[in-house]
Amino acid sequence: MVNGRHRETENQNQLEESLRSMDSRRRKKAAMQRKLQQLRSVTNSSAVNKASIIVDATRYIEELKQKVDGFSSELGTAESSFSQDELPMVTVETLERGFLINVFSERNCPGMLVAILDAFEELGLDVLDARVSCEDTFQLEAVGGESQENESIDAQVVKQAVLQAIQNMD
Repeated sequence: MVNGRHRETENQNQLEESLRSMDSRRRKKAAMQRKLQQLRSVTNSSAVNKASIIVDATRYIEELKQKVDGFSSELGTAESSFSQDELPMVTVETLERGFLINVFSERNCPGMLVAILDAFEELGLDVLDARVSCEDTFQLEAVGGESQENESIDAQVVKQAVLQAIQNMD
């Protein structure tokens, strides 16, 4: 009788293990089907079988890479340095302790504001007040004050530094 119960318990344990294994496989298969359906949806694939969905996804990824390359080259062209006749209008007025700097450009280029602020920092100018618009055009009005330890600089030096910073943007 003990042997019979032992065998019965073993059979029951094997059955439970088999059921758990089947349930685990079923869940994994369902998860894979959901992921394939998501992939199919994202890539606008009409494929039904797994291999075709993956092939369509691969093509879709290649198309996206080509679009990114195209956008990157367009952006590179847009970010290229200004030619001499395209340089923004820069005016610098001397104030009691600093400068009023105005920059206007018909086109906005990513990084222009950062380049100008870097030029201010190199000159030792602290930005005391600023207004910036970077929508379609670029407009900056800033009040830059000379730091205490900085030697006196004139408006022409500030203007040249700003123009140089814009030309060197890359």
